[in-house]
Amino acid sequence: MEKALWYLLTATRGGENRVRLIRALSERPRNANKLAEELDVSYKTVRHHLDMLEDHDVVESGGNEYGKLYFLTDRFEQNRDTFERITEHMN
Repeated sequence: MEKALWYLLTATRGGENRVRLIRALSERPRNANKLAEELDVSYKTVRHHLDMLEDHDVVESGGNEYGKLYFLTDRFEQNRDTFERITEHMN
């Protein structure tokens, strides 16, 4: 998971938005539309980042296709300290 987080947050464009998505999902689960609205990012951009995070087991979705909610995975939560350490290096 550590390598995946380094890649997702620092080695590719969009790392800052992924950090914002993870922080928002840390507060509570949300759907892509709500995340786009709250973070002032296009829906398409949010969906792209959520797909990347889902592919790397950082987030998982639940519910039906329309309006499905996104949650942080248990695996991510077990590695939250790694996430926090990486984000300290981003500023």
